[in-house]
Amino acid sequence: MSRIPLEQLPTGIRRAIADKTGAVHQAATALGGMNSGIASVLETESGRVFVKGIPTDHPQVGAQRREAAIAPHLPASCPRLYWHLELDGWSLLGYEVVDGRGADHAPGSPDLPLVEAALTELQAVTAPADIEIKDAVDRWADYAPPGTLQYFSGDTLLHTDFARDNVLIVGKGARLVDWAWPTRGAAWIDPGALALRLMDSGHPVKEAIAFAGRFPSWRDAEPEALAAFGAATAALWREIAAEDGTPWKQGMAEQAVTLGHILGEGL
Repeated sequence: MSRIPLEQLPTGIRRAIADKTGAVHQAATALGGMNSGIASVLETESGRVFVKGIPTDHPQVGAQRREAAIAPHLPASCPRLYWHLELDGWSLLGYEVVDGRGADHAPGSPDLPLVEAALTELQAVTAPADIEIKDAVDRWADYAPPGTLQYFSGDTLLHTDFARDNVLIVGKGARLVDWAWPTRGAAWIDPGALALRLMDSGHPVKEAIAFAGRFPSWRDAEPEALAAFGAATAALWREIAAEDGTPWKQGMAEQAVTLGHILGEGL
């Protein structure tokens, strides 16, 4: 999605933002990410605010609305959402600014215990029943082997994407960001999703699976459930790589196939 500076937003939107923040003294466009038409750090009368936004007629606006809806239910390690505005054809979120760097998932990284602590905190959060978010059974329905979807069912709040840019290291903690795909499902899914990202950062497959085993949800899961996850993850990433041959996506597909093979051997 092409990105514009805050100054190009309609006057009414900029006025509405200022009503929330006080006078805006400076706006710096963020370089990272691909899914926001606006992504700016504002220096305002009330402090710093990160604003991200998307046109309301864009196909991904639903994901941003889910992100806003789930924000009050997230653990303390996640950035605080200050406000959500929709007007003049734009959906905008105003967030706490998180000054951090992407987590290093490589073997031996000192960030790994911080990532583990953040996910441990999230594992204790029940997905709210009163807002509409994705369900793991639906998300993996097209990829899971026949007769295995029941294993994906649960009531835990899941993140599902632990790419390094979604796990920011701030001081002595890790903060989980980018909640466009909050999901309700079995708690062991997130440790499995993290294991795949560890493999992509250089962990041997069995080492990555052992890291997932630090979480009780993964340790307590039935082998059939983990095998189903491995098969579904491999199918999903094969499809992604077939549609877009970007090298990193091809690499993820290869890692997912390896993970699926090893988890299948556990039956």
